[in-house]
Amino acid sequence: MLIRIVRMHFKESGVETFLTVFHRHKNEIRNFEGCSHLELLKDVDVPHTYITYSYWRDAAALERYRQSALFESVWGRTKELFADRPRAFSVEKFIDVPGNA
Repeated sequence: MLIRIVRMHFKESGVETFLTVFHRHKNEIRNFEGCSHLELLKDVDVPHTYITYSYWRDAAALERYRQSALFESVWGRTKELFADRPRAFSVEKFIDVPGNA
């Protein structure tokens, strides 16, 4: 499983538009073949900063999404709202620490 994290800092004027775009497409992204989880997180210390956190079956599934019309539509609207360059990276679970261990 691949975990994809994308940190995005928006212009103040772009936050509402981004949230509208995200809410409009979140179910399509969640249901895209190979995606098993999608969350939107908000930075508590840096205003107008959001992080998407998603699980993908593998790198090929993520790449199929990144080459899709859905991604082009969502990213095309989102990237014009940035105040700073987004940071994206992929990780895999290394050590799982269960609760109450």
